[in-house]
Amino acid sequence: MRKLFYSLVIVGALTFTGCTLPQMVKMAKEQQLTVNPNPLEVHKDTVVFDMSANLPVKMLKKGTVYTVNSFYKYGDSELALDPIPFKAEDYPNSSTEQPKVTKKFTFPYKDAYKTGTVEVEGVAAKGTKTKKTPRLSVATGVITTSKLVQNSYYAAYAGHGYNNQEELIPVVIPDFIFEQGKAVLRKTEISADKGKQLDAFIASKNVTRTVTITGTHSPEGRERINTKLSEERAAAIEKFYRAQMKKYDYKGKADSIRFILKPVVDDWNEFKAALAAYTGISDDQKSEYLNIINGGGSFVDQQKAIEKLKTYKKVFKEVYPKLRTAKTEILTVKDKKTDAEISALAKQISQGGNPDALSFEELMYAGTLTPSTEEKAAIYEAATKKGSNWNAHNNLGAAYLNMAMENPSRAAEFADKAATQLEIAAKLRETPEVHANLATVALWKGNPYKAYAHASKALNGASNDVARGVNGVKGACEIYMARYSDAVRSTSAATETDVNLFNKGLAQLLNKDAGNAANSFADASRKNANFALAYYGAAVAAARSGNGDGVVNNLVSAVKIDPNLKEKALTDLEFAKFNTTDAFRNALK
Repeated sequence: MRKLFYSLVIVGALTFTGCTLPQMVKMAKEQQLTVNPNPLEVHKDTVVFDMSANLPVKMLKKGTVYTVNSFYKYGDSELALDPIPFKAEDYPNSSTEQPKVTKKFTFPYKDAYKTGTVEVEGVAAKGTKTKKTPRLSVATGVITTSKLVQNSYYAAYAGHGYNNQEELIPVVIPDFIFEQGKAVLRKTEISADKGKQLDAFIASKNVTRTVTITGTHSPEGRERINTKLSEERAAAIEKFYRAQMKKYDYKGKADSIRFILKPVVDDWNEFKAALAAYTGISDDQKSEYLNIINGGGSFVDQQKAIEKLKTYKKVFKEVYPKLRTAKTEILTVKDKKTDAEISALAKQISQGGNPDALSFEELMYAGTLTPSTEEKAAIYEAATKKGSNWNAHNNLGAAYLNMAMENPSRAAEFADKAATQLEIAAKLRETPEVHANLATVALWKGNPYKAYAHASKALNGASNDVARGVNGVKGACEIYMARYSDAVRSTSAATETDVNLFNKGLAQLLNKDAGNAANSFADASRKNANFALAYYGAAVAAARSGNGDGVVNNLVSAVKIDPNLKEKALTDLEFAKFNTTDAFRNALK
């Protein structure tokens, strides 16, 4: 009798379990599974999505577990994702409330994953018994629009340090001294060292722009009567200068020299300066003169008051003569090599010629005079041999970056060469230009995070040109990093190249601003009419705005330039709402 009782209990338990699991599977048809976003999207090389699972009320029975198993199926393969388990014991109110769970899923993106579906199956379990639901497709994927980002490269050249503009050098001749009340240039002054200096300068026929002659007078009453004395003294020096030019046969050169005569009349400044330097009287006695000068009144009245001072005769004898002068300042043009001469010498140096034929600054300047990147590199390489100069290594690195841009098949080789030079430059001095170039190298080598770090450093203290260039690199990095609002700001502040304008549009699109994205893509295509991706990006922006005509028109332009975009467009989930229309199909024939 006891055996029969146990047998009935076991049979009853199996029967209950057998009924429970099919019932759970049947009720699972009413489960609510929501995936966001749908289709899936890739950002930062990763696919991230949320799945919300809501089970029907009363579906979970005591002692049971219902597991939602998820898979990403692509082609003949699939990727198993994390399960979502619902344990009855965790939902004590499941008889009156829906068990709910939202779980975040992530998986690294591969190109093979572009076309696929998210599938789920439910597994009802009690003890060792299980029963599965049929598989159900809950999402498609993957939208790869973020992968359209284009690398923005920028080569930042540092300044050469050479002034290629006309430079004026001041030549100051010691003052010529005149006798009291006279404006005659004495022979003793001409034969003195100052006269010889002026004569030697004129004889050398230096290219001269201006000769400024300042005539002065001492402030005693007798000189005050002749108000033209200062001007006549300045004119005396001009007359001597012109006579010497005639002597040395200046011919037409004399006409290019401008003489500026500056007579100083009724001015105490020269006297006060001479008095301050004079040691023949005490400071208190000097103050007597300054009190009169600073006390106001006319120049003549001040002079009369000074004449009454006890020290006046001493000052008149020892200070006043030095105020009867003509000061001569000449602005002459610094002798420089012509650009043609610098270019020729730089070429010789880069080919093994005399390295001393040009200064370091002249050699660096020569690099800016040639449009050939190869010649720039040769010149900057020669410059690196003229000591440890960060800008020479930086500019050689920049030249290699330009060579990489010009020769895609050898880009890796030139990028490596650039990296070597830039690392040397960085050890010598970390500058915005060096970091800007290192950002380009890092982006070239596929490391947007390292590139972003260098770009950020480059912006600290960068010139406007460097800032605009490096902002393009930084914007591309920020798209790779899925920092789309930052990328919009960076690309908006970047040089308006076709690539930077395209990346600006892409950042705006990914930042859910399709309207402005369309404008930026249009700007990119205007900058480069053969930029197929600019039209493709505009088609995506049109699709997100529900503009079917815009999708078709832009795709026609895109595939006309690059037929390879046909296949991409046909499988691009951005166009899922339009790819069944005749207009869409005809555009991609």
